Amino acid sequence: MMKYVLPILIFGLLALSPQLSLAQDGGFQGSTVAKPGGGFTGPGLEVVTVGEALRQGDDTPVILKGQIVRHLGKDRYLFRDATGEITVDIDDDKWNGLNITPNDTIEIRGEVDKDWTSIEIDVDSVAKIS
Repeated sequence: MMKYVLPILIFGLLALSPQLSLAQDGGFQGSTVAKPGGGFTGPGLEVVTVGEALRQGDDTPVILKGQIVRHLGKDRYLFRDATGEITVDIDDDKWNGLNITPNDTIEIRGEVDKDWTSIEIDVDSVAKIS
């Protein structure tokens, strides 16, 4: 008889107390707002101009909108917006299958890469806008 009392008692406590129940689908169960896929919702990085990017410190994350106007060799390209030009370093895996021409407006996300004599953007992603 005693061997049945403890399991019944534990089951009863779990059934009566939602804080002690196990989550069926995993994840945090105390949230009142569900977001599919998870992540942050709120303000983030703003688009900056080439002129503004040139004044940023090393490793500053940036978003730029403009055009790639020329291939400079290897993974480097000349990027232009209304305020100026900057070299962007885009590795092959960052293109995500996109074909871009100088007529296309794109958005690039990356970080400012400064050294003693040059500044460029190390690109993390490329998106075609038009």
